[in-house]
Amino acid sequence: MAMDKYEAVFISTPSIRNLVPTVEFAHHLTRHDPRFSATLLIITVPERTIVNLYTQSLATAISHSHSHVNFIHLPTIQPPTPDQYQSSLGYTSLLIDKHKPHAKHAISTLISTTSVAALFVDMFTTSMIDVAQDLGIPCYLFFASSASFLGFMLHLPALDTQLAVDFVDSDSHSGFIVPKDSAVELIVPTFSKPLPPSMLPSHVLKRNKDGYFCFLENACRYTETIGIVVNTFLELEPHAIESLSISGLPPVYPVGPILDHAGASRWHPDGAQQQDSIMEWLDQQPPSSVVFLCFGSMGSLEGPQLREIAIGLERSGYRFLWSIREPPKGKLDLPGEYTNVEAALPAGFLDRTAGLGIVCGWVQQVRVLSHQAIGGFVSHYGWNSILESVWHGVPIATWPVYAEQQMNAFELVKELGLGVEIRLDYREDSDLVVAEELERGLRRLMDGEDEVKAKVREMEAKSRMALMENGSSYKSLTSLIQEISCRIQGSEVKY
Repeated sequence: MAMDKYEAVFISTPSIRNLVPTVEFAHHLTRHDPRFSATLLIITVPERTIVNLYTQSLATAISHSHSHVNFIHLPTIQPPTPDQYQSSLGYTSLLIDKHKPHAKHAISTLISTTSVAALFVDMFTTSMIDVAQDLGIPCYLFFASSASFLGFMLHLPALDTQLAVDFVDSDSHSGFIVPKDSAVELIVPTFSKPLPPSMLPSHVLKRNKDGYFCFLENACRYTETIGIVVNTFLELEPHAIESLSISGLPPVYPVGPILDHAGASRWHPDGAQQQDSIMEWLDQQPPSSVVFLCFGSMGSLEGPQLREIAIGLERSGYRFLWSIREPPKGKLDLPGEYTNVEAALPAGFLDRTAGLGIVCGWVQQVRVLSHQAIGGFVSHYGWNSILESVWHGVPIATWPVYAEQQMNAFELVKELGLGVEIRLDYREDSDLVVAEELERGLRRLMDGEDEVKAKVREMEAKSRMALMENGSSYKSLTSLIQEISCRIQGSEVKY
C-alpha cells in the first residue's frame, strides 16, 4: 500500500532572523516524518542583499542533497513607496500583504498536483491567513522566538487598551508614548514577574508609529490559526509554555531548539579566509578563556559606544573576539562592513591588544560558539543566538539592541537565571554603556556567576535531550504531525 504524501507550505518574513529558523524547521519536519515534503514561498526584498544571497544558496544546497524541501521565489512586485511607511517593519508588512495574490497562485498550483496539508505563516506574515482561508487549507503559526514573547504578543490586544489608558505622549520628540522609565509594571501571563515598560520592544513603545500597528495587527490574528509551533523547549521555558495551555488559545507545540548548525558559512560572501584565521587563533587559546562579542545580523553600534567597549575590553585584560558592524546607511539597509575599522576605535587600540584579541567584521557565530576556547558571549539576545549559546553551553551577558531582545534578556536574567546582566534595557537611543559597566559585566561573565554557568551547562544537556526520541520537543512535533495528518484525513482531532 502506497504511503500517503503531504505537502506543508511555509511563508516567512524576508529577514535572516525569521527565514533561517523557518527553513530549518521545514527540514526538521520532513526528516521527522518521511510522508511530508515542504515548499517555502520566498519573498524578495531587493535592498536586502544578504537575505537574497541566503535564499539563492538554498536552491544550490537542495541540488546537492536529498532534501524534501523545495523553494518557490514569488514574482517581484512594485515595492511600497517611502510615503507609505515610517519604519522598515512597516515597509516589510506592506510588501508581504502585496504578495498575497502571488502566494495564492503558487499554492493553488501546488494543490493541483499534491495534497497540501498546511500553510505555516510566521509572526509577521499573518495576512497570508487570508490565502489559507480562501483555499480551505489549515493554517498554523511558526513562531521563531520565545514562548514568553509569544505570550506577550497574544496579550498585546488586551494590553493595548491598558497602554492607551495608563500612558500619554510625554516625549513627542522621540515618539515614545509609553515612557520607558514608568513605574507602572505590566502583567503578562507568560512572565512569572511583572514586566517593566522599559523591556518592551521599541515598536511597541512607539504607539504612534506604523511599527506598533504592525505588531498589533499581526498579534490579533494569531488566534485565527489552528496551532502554534514555537522554537523553544519545555525545559527552557516551563512557566511560559504552561501558561499558554489555556482554553481559547490554539494548541502550542514547542519543538526547539531548531538551529542552523552549519551557519552562514555556506553562503555568506564575507571573509572565508578570515574565518579560518579566526578559528586558528581560537585553537591557540586556553579553554573558556575568550569572550565573544557579537550583536546579530541587524545589530550595530555607533562610534562613541564602540570606543567605550574598546576601553572596557582593554582594561579587563580578557582575551576577546569582537565582531563589529557598521550602522546601516538607510532605513531599509542592513549593517555592513567597516572599510577602516581602526578609525572607529580609540587610537592605538589594535596595536595594544594585538595577540590578546581580534576585531573582525561578520563572523560565523555558530562555529565560534562551538569552540572550546569561548568562555562567554556578550550578545544582543536575539532568540536564535540564545538557543545557539544554550546548545553549546556558553554563558551569555546581556546587551539587547532591537526587536524583542530586551524582553528576552529580562526572561533569561530575572526569571530563568541563565544570563549575566550588563544592561537589560539598552536600545538605539539609550545612554552609553560605559567602559566601567562593561568591565564589571565581563568579570562576572568570565570569572564569577558560577551558578549561572552551572545552569547553562545543565540546560545544554536538556536542549539536546529535548530533540531525542521521547524528548519533550520530539513528542511535541509528533503530536503536531498527528494533528495535521488527522485533519487532512478528516478525522476528529483530540487534544
